[in-house]
Amino acid sequence: MASIIKANQLQDFGGNSILTSDGAGNLTTQKINYPAFEAHLSSSQSLTDATTTKVQFNTEIFDTDNAYDNSTNYRFTPQVAGKYFVYADVDADPLATAGLVSVSLYIYKNGSEFRTHELNFNNNYARRVSAAISCVIDMNGSSDYLEIFVYVNDTSGNPQLNATPTLNNLFGAYRIGS
Repeated sequence: MASIIKANQLQDFGGNSILTSDGAGNLTTQKINYPAFEAHLSSSQSLTDATTTKVQFNTEIFDTDNAYDNSTNYRFTPQVAGKYFVYADVDADPLATAGLVSVSLYIYKNGSEFRTHELNFNNNYARRVSAAISCVIDMNGSSDYLEIFVYVNDTSGNPQLNATPTLNNLFGAYRIGS
């Protein structure tokens, strides 16, 4: 014999709604995977050749808790402790007919390198490349912050992050648990 429990709302000890149902099987959850954000470059960003540079993701696609600074520091500072899935993608372009020698993409936590993805083309230069990185990072919920840096070495000395098409350069994160 099976048991059936019927409810349209599940609450925590504080009386806060965790899960609700509309009676037709459609569920609404509260604050799962929050805080979360995603941002992109609104225009191409010029880089100094063979120099590690902070990527200025200046246009928010969404920011659930106003935890991403898209105008000054270009960093994510969640105020909720937990584990976060973090991702970034950049489109490195050497311009004209130049070639890419190497591209490195970095996730920095609190001003220090945390994770690196490196592409080295040696003498087989690439014309343009998309570099992506992702990982899970523990955040303390009070002062930890994340930033994205890039290093591009090319044969012309004038690399850039190409913002066309619009969503080729992204930075985002969301909480996956405590």
